Amino acid sequence: MCWGMQPSVSIHTIIHIGLHIYIDRDQMHFDDVISELGEFGPYQKKIYFIVCIVILMLSFETFISVFILAIPEHRCALPGLENDTYSSQGQWHDDLVNRTIPWSRENHAYSECEIFSSDIHHSANQSIVRCNRWVYNKQSFENTFVTEMNLVCDDISLRTYSNMILMAGVLVGSLTLGPLSDIIGRKKVLVIGSVLQFGCCLGTGFARSYVIFVVLRFFSSMFGIGMYLAAYVIGVELVGPGKRVFAGNVCNFFFCFGQFIMTGVAYGIRDWSHLQITLTVMGGAMLLPIFFVPESSRWLISTGRVNEASEIIRKVARGNKVNASENILSLEDVQLEGQGEKIWHMLKTPVLLIRCLILFFNWIVVVMTYYGLSLNVGNLSGDIYLNFCLSALTEVISSIFAFLLMDRLGRKALHCFSMLLGGVACICALFPVLYGDMESQWMTVALSHVGKFGSSASFVIIYIYSAELFPTVMRNSGMGLCSVTARIGAVLAPYISDIGLVISGDLSVVLPQLIFGGLSVVAGLLALKLPETALRALPDTVEEAKYFGRKRDRKNKYNVHRMRAVGDKERTASVIKAIQESPTDVCV
Repeated sequence: MCWGMQPSVSIHTIIHIGLHIYIDRDQMHFDDVISELGEFGPYQKKIYFIVCIVILMLSFETFISVFILAIPEHRCALPGLENDTYSSQGQWHDDLVNRTIPWSRENHAYSECEIFSSDIHHSANQSIVRCNRWVYNKQSFENTFVTEMNLVCDDISLRTYSNMILMAGVLVGSLTLGPLSDIIGRKKVLVIGSVLQFGCCLGTGFARSYVIFVVLRFFSSMFGIGMYLAAYVIGVELVGPGKRVFAGNVCNFFFCFGQFIMTGVAYGIRDWSHLQITLTVMGGAMLLPIFFVPESSRWLISTGRVNEASEIIRKVARGNKVNASENILSLEDVQLEGQGEKIWHMLKTPVLLIRCLILFFNWIVVVMTYYGLSLNVGNLSGDIYLNFCLSALTEVISSIFAFLLMDRLGRKALHCFSMLLGGVACICALFPVLYGDMESQWMTVALSHVGKFGSSASFVIIYIYSAELFPTVMRNSGMGLCSVTARIGAVLAPYISDIGLVISGDLSVVLPQLIFGGLSVVAGLLALKLPETALRALPDTVEEAKYFGRKRDRKNKYNVHRMRAVGDKERTASVIKAIQESPTDVCV
């Protein structure tokens, strides 16, 4: 319809245009500001790089246990021989060992914990007793905290408790330092956490008491996770929404890169104390740039400190060389998301409660399997340094695999496939151990790495998948709850990984793999009950989440109408332009 300047039509059009302008102005969010300044410009890249350095350093403290708590081959020390060594000193030494130490046919080695009470080899009155001194194979390690404290035989469980206490620190840090950052600010928690974590890690290298050692490691992991959470929020919130999936995946590569660095340093430094101190000093030097990181703009806005947030946004604009409007730079009309409904509102609806429980169980299993298989590297046959390097390489490949296929295959299908792949691989490790020979041990190692591939890929997927399943108004609190439940799996991982140390025989190698594999299969199958989220309009409220992925999914059912509304908005913009160019002759 073509029209000149009919008053009635002009008024209708102006009202229609004004309504859209009002809505757009009223609905400006922080992500809109970031998109205006550049989703991933030079300034954001600098801050994000510092976040990645924090993540890289955190991988040191997470997996250094593989080396400083390693258990080398060992046997009981020969009584009365002060210079006894694990390696042979000659034929006389071999004969003395043969007369003194029982031979274990099951493990094909001399007993690790028992010794003959008499050195007369075939005496009828001969008995076997527990020993209290040991010698260790120094081929892979000069010494570890385990060998220094003799945490073997009856005290072997203390090693497991040490790793469990480390993971418990992560749990406590998530519960305490996360909320603390909401009170005092992200940067303060980042700086305080970094300084205290550095002190605890450095002190760990000088610990000569088991109690002091585990207490320092508890606090180092507690401050470490607080530091990580604060840094991640500061860095990723400055990345535009279109680049966040990319940014979230790049973090994984830095975590893997940290493992490669740690392996190289550990290979050159075989003393646990020197290794701990060296990695701590390296990490402390890399963390110096965090003092120049700005405070969280979102947090400043939420606490009413808009002027300070505006100064940071102006730095982003200058760093990206963007000329933004004063309305954008001043943040006058910015509204923060996530107000209103709370996470427990989801737990009141049966369908959403079941969905949450499936998510929580998957988080527990994914984290437990990931950390369990990573810590179990030291129990695999072969060179520990090569095995750990292969484990890190497997994680890199799995991250690329998940990143490339998440949108193409969908979150649900890829997550389920990864969980089943890892679970079946771990279960299949049973067969080469029980029915193979020494030459088939490589199959157990290979299947373990396939299991690590599946768990690592699932770790990448479930983070994004969970965030998309929670409604917008409670996405942050929902992900926080997932993170807390995941720490349960992290605490259980060392216990399951080391369960083979308290039993003997082939089952000691297979049992951890069976537990990880069985739970992964169950979790993967349960994930089939979750709705797909890839390339779909995501729920904003609990009511929309209730019908998300079902036949009554109103948000996606009427997505065509939503797209038509967008089309109307674009047509309205064209009307504005046409009126400006030729106000007396407009066609609609």
